[in-house]
Amino acid sequence: MRVLVIEDEVRMARLLKRALEEEGHAVDVASDGPDGLWMATENSYAAIVLDVMLPGFDGFELCRRLRAAGIWAPVLMLTARDEVGDRVRGLDAGADDYLVKPFSLLELSARLRALARRDDRRRPAVLSEGDLRLDPASKRAWRAETELTLSPKEFSLLEFFLRHAGAVLTRSQLTEAVWDFAYDGGSNVVDQYVNYLRRKVDAPFGRHDLETVRGMGYRLRQEPAE
Repeated sequence: MRVLVIEDEVRMARLLKRALEEEGHAVDVASDGPDGLWMATENSYAAIVLDVMLPGFDGFELCRRLRAAGIWAPVLMLTARDEVGDRVRGLDAGADDYLVKPFSLLELSARLRALARRDDRRRPAVLSEGDLRLDPASKRAWRAETELTLSPKEFSLLEFFLRHAGAVLTRSQLTEAVWDFAYDGGSNVVDQYVNYLRRKVDAPFGRHDLETVRGMGYRLRQEPAE
């Protein structure tokens, strides 16, 4: 999924970006309140990691402005103080969850996965379509009983297809979901990675579930409802 990290401490921002990218996420970083507000309103994110102490205006104010602008991406707020007052302020400002520094990166990832399931689409813990299954928490995927070996980007791409099974997804949608803000969309990287997935998910099993929709994009074929 695509995540926005709003953190002014350079070392912490780099650590979060690297850790989340290793999990297969696309990560953009903003270093102050105004920049974070602009990025969050101009782009679509599956989740936002937001530090309380920021230049420009703090995380509480930023969260209030996001909600006032109709931005409903889940917000995980980071605070350096484990005080009830700060937690209450954050939740009242519209945050969905919080973590107190220092925290475990494994816990951060788990909380982000939980937040990603809190929108109006069906968000089961294990995604499935036909005999294709994917577990975002364990980073494992299967075709029937055969476990698949996927790179982080292949895994993230397959996860996005499974979350939108049956829908036609444009190359722009796939790029925004799986690659970061700085990616140059002029290349054919989406086509390349769809082909990589087909070689691992479809071809060895005699399947053709990842379909090309001419002139539009790609679709993961949805099994007919029984």
